[in-house]
Amino acid sequence: MQKQLTTRDWILYLLLSLLILLLLLAMYQIDRQWLKLTEMQTAMSEQAKVMRELRSSMASGAALATSPSTSTVAEEVAPAFKRAYAATRQPDYAQGDWSVEAFATNIKTITPLISTDAYASNVQSYVLESLIIRNPDTLEWEGLIAKSWKISDDGLVISFKLREDVNFSDGEPLTAEDVVFTFDFIMNEVIQAPRDRAYLEKIQNVKANGKYEVVFTFKEPYFEALSLAGGMSILPKHFYSVYLKESQKFNESKGLLLGSGPYRLVDPKNWTPDKGNVELVRNERYWGDVQPSYNRVLWKIIQNDSARLTTYRNGDIDSYSARPVEYQQLKKDAQIVAKSQNFEYMPPVVGYSYIGWNQERAGKPTRFADKRVRQALTYLTDVNRVIKDVFLDYAEPAVSPFSKASKQHDSALQPYKFDVDKAKALLREAGYEDRNGDGVLEDKSGKPFEFKLTYLESNEDTKRMVLLLRDLYARAGVRMIPFPQEWPVMLENLDKKDFDAITLGWTSGIETDLYQMFHSSQASSKGDNFVGYKNPALDKLIDEARRTVDEGKRMPLWQQAERILYEDQPYTFLMRRQSLLFVDKRIHNLQMTKLGLNLGSLPMENYVPVAQQKYSQ
Repeated sequence: MQKQLTTRDWILYLLLSLLILLLLLAMYQIDRQWLKLTEMQTAMSEQAKVMRELRSSMASGAALATSPSTSTVAEEVAPAFKRAYAATRQPDYAQGDWSVEAFATNIKTITPLISTDAYASNVQSYVLESLIIRNPDTLEWEGLIAKSWKISDDGLVISFKLREDVNFSDGEPLTAEDVVFTFDFIMNEVIQAPRDRAYLEKIQNVKANGKYEVVFTFKEPYFEALSLAGGMSILPKHFYSVYLKESQKFNESKGLLLGSGPYRLVDPKNWTPDKGNVELVRNERYWGDVQPSYNRVLWKIIQNDSARLTTYRNGDIDSYSARPVEYQQLKKDAQIVAKSQNFEYMPPVVGYSYIGWNQERAGKPTRFADKRVRQALTYLTDVNRVIKDVFLDYAEPAVSPFSKASKQHDSALQPYKFDVDKAKALLREAGYEDRNGDGVLEDKSGKPFEFKLTYLESNEDTKRMVLLLRDLYARAGVRMIPFPQEWPVMLENLDKKDFDAITLGWTSGIETDLYQMFHSSQASSKGDNFVGYKNPALDKLIDEARRTVDEGKRMPLWQQAERILYEDQPYTFLMRRQSLLFVDKRIHNLQMTKLGLNLGSLPMENYVPVAQQKYSQ
């Protein structure tokens, strides 16, 4: 027998039906809101695109009948943007598409100041900007955020007048207060920025003189004063000031990055290494006289050499830096030749590779604290053979931090020659002998001469070099153990000075300041003298050279300092390598400058013509 529905049941059914109806209406309303939001976002994107195109057209003098002539507009473009402006005058110039490159290792952090590697610095260069930049043709300084500057007669005061149209990517204006904040932020001990503080300690103070003028006052003359003050990347006070109260959060962060540059992170606070890549999008508010060409800039993390080459073959990255062992074969590869522009060069500012000998560990001197031991290992490091067998002569020996073309270099200094007998004699003098006939040297206490050489595990050429050196060192009774590590782990151990020996490389500049790497003060802090090298005579020369503004008097001081480094061998200086680069033909306006190839240089000079573009947004 069926049960009859009661009034109570009907009420419940009615309420349930009403609830379902309300839920459907709410879902419909949400859908409408999402649709509206999407339409608004699309409209804003299209509006920004139109504004960019209008601005570019106005800059080219061709958009409006009332626009000034091309020559007049070109004169109004700031000198720092003129190379980028010239690119926009190319007949096939177009905005759009992506720049896609690859990093050969994982990145630990891209937060400014606490990051220490060239990979993070590369990313930051697209987001952060400085007051001045170097012209890649003349190597002279040109204003970027600064429109002019004045240096006092004694060289101690530099005043910069700022452009008044510069904004950060979130729309906030960049003013003198942001420049002052950046200096104060770096110099605050709660911020983990010892490397930057080491340089900026030459500055007594930075003060704002109104909204758009900033004044740097130095404690004493410094040969790189303009570079130091003008080259500081400007941080937005409104974004970073909160971390003065939350310094640990900043010091442990992975991706706090916001600036005034042509590109930005979609989320300036939450990038993390586990994302697997670094992606920047166009800064729609960019203030520059010339807008950047690419919509996005992407770096993929591809640690394996073969995988990077395959990715390049497939057209999924724009360039490939070839290993010497494969370079000649790739130059004959029909597919690579058809799709590539090939560049083989060594720019004047090319960096150098080295082996650093850790002289102090856990507060105690190591065997490498003895200069004779370091000299012996340099004699055992057959750099010429490494260059020939591993790098196939696409490199030249390095004598010191100064390149042979630099005015800082003493041309009388020549690379150490491979000499096992000299090495054995020096080690014997330092107290090392084969006391038990096992072929390995021991010290007076019987402890064998054994150490680990740390190197980047993903670099096959470095691995081949280390294995070759292991055999060469063994000829003198030195047992070297190859010790591969991942990049973030290497950086962590460098900070802790927790290694025996390590092979790495430094980038170089037009004139190299030795202070950060070799001054004794930088061994006791978290500076870059992570090998713990100390020499009072060198310290005195470095200090004197840094405060000598007259180049004619400064260069002999650097050469004296170089001779001390040559004698002491805190590093075994290895080589300067050529770049062996293949770049996809879709990338246009590649040019060689005094700073090297302009691929990815800023303000942006490269572009992809419309017919060759692959990515729509």
